[in-house]
Amino acid sequence: MVEKQLITYHIMKCIIIALSLALMFVSCVAYGQKQNYVIGFYNLENLFDIYNDPAKNDEQFLPEGSNKWTEAKYTKKLHNMASVIRAMRDDNGRYHTILGVSEIENRLVLEDLISQPEIADANYQIVHFDSPDRRGVDVAFLYDPRSFAYIDSEAIPFTFEGTTLTPDMTEEEMANFRTRDIVMLRGTIGGEMCAFYVAHLPSRVGGKSGFLRSRGAEIIYAHAMALMEEFPGIKIAVMGDMNDDPFDESMKVMMHGQKDIKAVTPTEFFNPFYSMLENGYGTLCYQGTWSIYDQILVNNNFVNAPKGSLQIRKIVKNKYYGRVFKKPWMTQESGQYKGYPFRTFSGGAFIGGYSDHYPTYIVISK
Repeated sequence: MVEKQLITYHIMKCIIIALSLALMFVSCVAYGQKQNYVIGFYNLENLFDIYNDPAKNDEQFLPEGSNKWTEAKYTKKLHNMASVIRAMRDDNGRYHTILGVSEIENRLVLEDLISQPEIADANYQIVHFDSPDRRGVDVAFLYDPRSFAYIDSEAIPFTFEGTTLTPDMTEEEMANFRTRDIVMLRGTIGGEMCAFYVAHLPSRVGGKSGFLRSRGAEIIYAHAMALMEEFPGIKIAVMGDMNDDPFDESMKVMMHGQKDIKAVTPTEFFNPFYSMLENGYGTLCYQGTWSIYDQILVNNNFVNAPKGSLQIRKIVKNKYYGRVFKKPWMTQESGQYKGYPFRTFSGGAFIGGYSDHYPTYIVISK
């Protein structure tokens, strides 16, 4: 009798194990079919190292510079940036497949960033090009090689050649103008070809005109259209600190950014942050007014994708296709700037915050 009970027990145990394995297999298959990929952007607010580079305008960010940029401050900054990226990973259950960044001095700061213990397990790879920016900052990409297969990348210079816009600058001013390059990254996600652009369009500081930002958007759009002609069906996302809102000329007219996803045509882009701005979301605040300069736009191939292929998905309240990521600890808790993004410096003093911008992201899946 005891022997029969033992046999029955072992049979039942084997059945339970077999059923558990079958359920795990089904779950894995379902997960694979619904695999989410996070595509994001983050302005890292002056991520400079502590070393003097004669080719960079980094005098403020040296130990003896006006910001007294010591190794301790630099280490704190790296930890803060990595903590935000890790928090996004924890919220999403996965690291970004593609993360565009801006306001970084060089490749070294990115190497230091991805080696931080908070995110070292992401095994991020770097795509970076030195640019001629007057401030000494660049844009770049981090990508997860487990979900993105690299093909190629390119630095696209900011020039005025071939513009259809009417400049409000002299020939001499245009000849001497220097800003960040735009970076293009191309590869495959889930076997589908995708391209990503990251930009940090010219600042508004000093009253710089909308012409410059519109010209930057014109450059990106022309390059993207050429890429779509060369690779029919390619899926494209454009991201960056645009220094403009979604309704400004650069984004609405020159980038052909549509607010309504249903209105997007084959030569237009969908801007999920347009409606979010209208409904009170923001990534930075100036004199009490919130803006979303940190945008991600996707082409029609990401919007009206065939069933079973990569497509942009709703991620906030089942209503919005974009997310402005912020946590209480990323926000100023008191003082004049209470409620603003908790930044690194305020009034010239180091306050040990994160960035003056909140990061943004979208999610794509099949």
